[in-house]
Amino acid sequence: MLDEKIITQAIIERYFRKLRENLSIDVAVVGGGPSGLVCSYFIAKSGFKVALFERKLSIGGGMWGGGMMFNEIVVQKEGKRILDEFEIRSQPYGEDYFTADSIEAITSLCSKTVKSGATLFNLISAEDLLLKQNRVAGLVLNWTAVEMANLHVDPLTIQSKVVVDATGHATEVVALLQKKNEVRLFTETGKIIGERSLWAEVAERDTMNNTREVFPGLYVTGMAANATFGSYRMGPIFGGMLLSGEKAASLIIEELRRLK
Repeated sequence: MLDEKIITQAIIERYFRKLRENLSIDVAVVGGGPSGLVCSYFIAKSGFKVALFERKLSIGGGMWGGGMMFNEIVVQKEGKRILDEFEIRSQPYGEDYFTADSIEAITSLCSKTVKSGATLFNLISAEDLLLKQNRVAGLVLNWTAVEMANLHVDPLTIQSKVVVDATGHATEVVALLQKKNEVRLFTETGKIIGERSLWAEVAERDTMNNTREVFPGLYVTGMAANATFGSYRMGPIFGGMLLSGEKAASLIIEELRRLK
């Protein structure tokens, strides 16, 4: 016999256990697009505690829609090994490109990231940062529904050694830091420079160059990196996004090992 009370109790208890276990973590990633997922995967795979927070119901960012709702993605040959790491089937297209089904790609990224040990939370927004001694030290979180309804409900916080802005074009986390604090970012101007128009070749290269720490304890990856440091957008090619997540993870793992 099904008992509605037990069903409800199971959801509540298991969810709050999951939330309680992630109140103090090594890395908090904001944004569940491809770069955020790949970053979370490699950090968790290395044995560190990582949680990803996505404001929307679905995880995956823009990869779901491929290019203009044609659900295929293109990855240049340099990014093929990331597809292979996540067991995403791909087909060669010419000498330098591979295509993959965008639905298979994003569901595989999500599944493998969870199975690596990362915890994914959806429908939660980062509304602020913890800032201690001129270093980012965690996130201030609230339900996305609270944010959307513009309700005056106090948030809760989590502590983390590192925060990653993987929010894409909007650079939401870096923008919060800049708006609310008199700080200088590690950019040429000390501020968010902003995203330029589309130039895929330069954007893909710069995505890797710009994937780095932008303020003590705060890293940028994917399109958030290019928007922060003032480079171009790349359009519907995803190799740079995947490789950027891997690079961010590598830099963060190196820092976490130094902090031990």
